[in-house]
Amino acid sequence: MVVFEMRILIVGLGSVGTRHLRIARQLFGGAEIKVLRHTSTKFIPEFSDGIFTTIKEAIEFKPNIAVISNPATLHIETAQALAMVGSHLLVEKPLSTSLIGVNELIETSKQGGTLLTIGYNLRFSPSLMQFKKLLAEGIIGRALSVRCEVGQYLPSWRTESDYRQSVSGKSELGGGVLLELSHELDYLRWIFGEIAWVRATLSRQSNLEIDVEDSAHLILGFSPNTKGQQLTSVVNLDFIRHDHIRLCTVIGENGSLRWNGVTGEVEIFRKDALEWFELFRHLPQRDETYASEWKDLLYCINEKRIPTVTGEDGLRVIEIIEAARKSANTGIQVAVTSFSQINESNI
Repeated sequence: MVVFEMRILIVGLGSVGTRHLRIARQLFGGAEIKVLRHTSTKFIPEFSDGIFTTIKEAIEFKPNIAVISNPATLHIETAQALAMVGSHLLVEKPLSTSLIGVNELIETSKQGGTLLTIGYNLRFSPSLMQFKKLLAEGIIGRALSVRCEVGQYLPSWRTESDYRQSVSGKSELGGGVLLELSHELDYLRWIFGEIAWVRATLSRQSNLEIDVEDSAHLILGFSPNTKGQQLTSVVNLDFIRHDHIRLCTVIGENGSLRWNGVTGEVEIFRKDALEWFELFRHLPQRDETYASEWKDLLYCINEKRIPTVTGEDGLRVIEIIEAARKSANTGIQVAVTSFSQINESNI
């Protein structure tokens, strides 16, 4: 049980902020939950106890936990202000749109003894966790190659809103497939280790009325193993396909293992087999992974543990994205350089 008097702040009330508000109320019926919105309104959102329209009001509230779900371009500024008053933070993915201020936020949380976790909720997917476990157990032997693909037609994501005004479709709000679909970059390094280099092509292929890339094609090279063998992954991200897909296929020495994030299936194609065989299925449930990341944060607060997805994890994803952008601009392979290395080189 959480021992402190619970004050929760939800920053931003888009689709994901609304989801977090609903989950927070389900988990903490007696908590005081406030919402920070940038627009002035007298409407009190369902499940909340009131609204703020300035960060000053939110800081004075001194929330125990703050969920940062406003546009990614505002994440660091908002999160830093709340970390300074001792709030534990759940920052929606991506942590930011650039490296500016990220290291300072991580250090502020560490110095204040508060937790910083990033909303890569796919790590809490039962099927993805099973996929990772089976790979670690060597069910297909050593992994030789990885193929990831995720896509969905942007106007069909949230049919109740105009995609042209969405965070996903506007560069000023942190849109584009690299940032919006960065789950793949997070779970790939979670499963296979650090990514050493990137080759990337970014483009806007469709007639969608957006000012960001709608397609990204990446080749990722992971850090070599002790024998000098380097695993590579092909990753395709898009906003343009009309079928909804999220697949990761690992080709191994003794067969292939495939994860389907849409259906929750994990399947194997064994060496000398004639077809795929289902090993695991867990149909994704509404709010399930989001509720799990909340519970992980609360457990880590109470037990003084490191959260499943740390601020450093969020930083690593941004470093990969920065390398991908540079590769797309230059047409060459780009090393993923850590923020700490950048700092050390400037001393």
